[in-house]
Amino acid sequence: EWAQIPTEKQNVVELRGCRPGKIVQMTEAEVRGLCIKSREIFLSQPILLELEAPLKICGDIHGQYTDLLRLFEYGGFPPEANYLFLGDYVDRGKQSLETICLLLAYKIKYPENFFLLRGNHECASINRIYGFYDECKRRFNIKLWKTFTDCFNCLPIAAIIDEKIFCCHGGLSPDLQSMEQIRRIMRPTDVPDTGLLCDLLWSDPDKDVQGWGENDRGVSFTFGADVVSKFLNRHDLDLICRAHQCIAVCCVWGCVATDQSGSPC
Repeated sequence: EWAQIPTEKQNVVELRGCRPGKIVQMTEAEVRGLCIKSREIFLSQPILLELEAPLKICGDIHGQYTDLLRLFEYGGFPPEANYLFLGDYVDRGKQSLETICLLLAYKIKYPENFFLLRGNHECASINRIYGFYDECKRRFNIKLWKTFTDCFNCLPIAAIIDEKIFCCHGGLSPDLQSMEQIRRIMRPTDVPDTGLLCDLLWSDPDKDVQGWGENDRGVSFTFGADVVSKFLNRHDLDLICRAHQCIAVCCVWGCVATDQSGSPC
């Protein structure tokens, strides 16, 4: 029963304190079961989550499984604390499978206390290139990677905490006028090349921009402090909490970056 403590969660608890990079033994059936059950839970909950404090907000993990365990050691393993992760669980790091499987296991075990948003790397066209596809193919098969894609296509996109903090992976969109627009996004869905969903996962703040600017990523836009101020005022919010970038300071005119991985996003 996947709603109980899944085998891979038991395994990962046993690995606390082991050498970094140690592989967690999981069967294909176990991993597939995590994807299928968590997908059902994601679809049963809103695409725009409405959450209450207290909860800990965490940025990009990017397959750095040891860092994820360290994060839980520091903040408390669920259910000691409530969590909201802002996306980018896979790619770049060497243990994307362990990382995403532990997160999905916690989502299944504590569906009302543990939340996962979608990042731009929870998209087939991106993680096909940046490592997750190759890891799935090497350790299991391509079919399992497609099962993960089906799961990722159902992740929620944004969250509002205590009606005051707007959370997403990337940033704002020139198309976003009402929160109802986010609620109307139908799942499952791939990430389009342009538009609201794309921007929420890809856009970046830029202190040198007023209004909207070109994004060096070649996708979406950059947005200035004036855009943030107008957005916060219009929706009676205090803060935008996002990930997607490494940043030396923790707060830039109302935008918070919380990347845990130390690698580019």
